[in-house]
Amino acid sequence: MARKHMPVEQLLALLAETPPSIAAVTTGIDAEALRAAPEPGEWSANEVLAHLRACADVWGDCIATILAEDHPTIQALNPKRWIKSTDYPELEFRPSLDAFTAHRDGLLALLEPLAPADWERTATVTGAGSPLERTLHSFADRLARHERSHIKQIERTVAAVSA
Repeated sequence: MARKHMPVEQLLALLAETPPSIAAVTTGIDAEALRAAPEPGEWSANEVLAHLRACADVWGDCIATILAEDHPTIQALNPKRWIKSTDYPELEFRPSLDAFTAHRDGLLALLEPLAPADWERTATVTGAGSPLERTLHSFADRLARHERSHIKQIERTVAAVSA
C-alpha cells in the first residue's frame, strides 16, 4: 500500500526548515567536534550533512527533470553511490552547510510557485527493479521525510560529542 504524501504546505515548510534547523543545532560547535563520530561505525555530523547533500542532489534533480520534461524516464541513482563522485565528505561543515542552504533555496524557488497539478507530474524511474511511476510530489515528500530523521541524528551526534 502506498504511503499518503504529506500536504504540500507541510512539505514546503519542512524543506525550508532543514538548513536553519541544522545551523541551529550546530551553532557554537567546533569543526573537530562536527567531524567526530559518537561511536565507532556511526556518522559524524559532517558525514550526515554530506549524505543529506547527496540526497538533495539526486532527488532534487529528479524533481527538476519532472518539471522540465513531460513524463520523463529517469535512471535511478542511489545517493550513496552519487556521494562517491563528490567531495562532500571531505568538506568543512560550515561551507558545506552554506552550499546545502543555497541548493535548498533553489529547490524551493522551483517548488513554491507550483500549481496543484504540477505536483502530480510523473516520471518513470528505471534501473532499480521493475520500472516505477513516481510523481514530483513523491520525490519531494521522500526528501522531506528523509531529512527529518537525519536532523534528529545530527542533534544526537552533536550532543554526544559535545558531552
